[in-house]
Amino acid sequence: MMIKDFGARVESVWEGLRPTTRKMLVGALEAKRGTPVTPSQKFSYDTQSDWELSRLLTALDEQAKDTETTGSRDDISQLAETCVTVLQTQSESAEVFIQLVERALERRDYRQVDKLADILGDRYSVGEMCEIVRQATNPAVRAIGMETIALMPVDEILPSLDDPIYEDIARFALEQKAVEYESEDARKVLEEYFE
Repeated sequence: MMIKDFGARVESVWEGLRPTTRKMLVGALEAKRGTPVTPSQKFSYDTQSDWELSRLLTALDEQAKDTETTGSRDDISQLAETCVTVLQTQSESAEVFIQLVERALERRDYRQVDKLADILGDRYSVGEMCEIVRQATNPAVRAIGMETIALMPVDEILPSLDDPIYEDIARFALEQKAVEYESEDARKVLEEYFE
């Protein structure tokens, strides 16, 4: 697979990756293909990796839509799916979550949407979930975020009530929790804060 065959934008983003991110991605790609990977290589994942892989995924998806692509669509797709896998297993970023869910919805891959929704409650903080609801323009993504917040324990939602940016989102989640899930704790918090 030659990155230069994927188009100028993909090549530019690839060249901008830190060497550790590039090695991590190549290792994930080789593992997906069943190629033996050196077990001594360990990679740290950070917010910079999130940003780099998100940009690369965007460039790959745009290139895959380009009718003039010279590189193999299968290679582009395989690299894009490897980016998705790494982001899905490592990221805790609201922006990346939104990107992955919107990508899955665009492809009508509802199994992937379900996987991402399951990850949301397990890995993301309530603050990041509120950020997903706040930033998302897609109603389905906002609904996933709101539903997941409503499923969280009341004591994890409480700090968001004191944040002016997230207060309305947290209140709505507590109302949903009190009404739809008949949570007495959520009802008490609502009475205490808003009555």
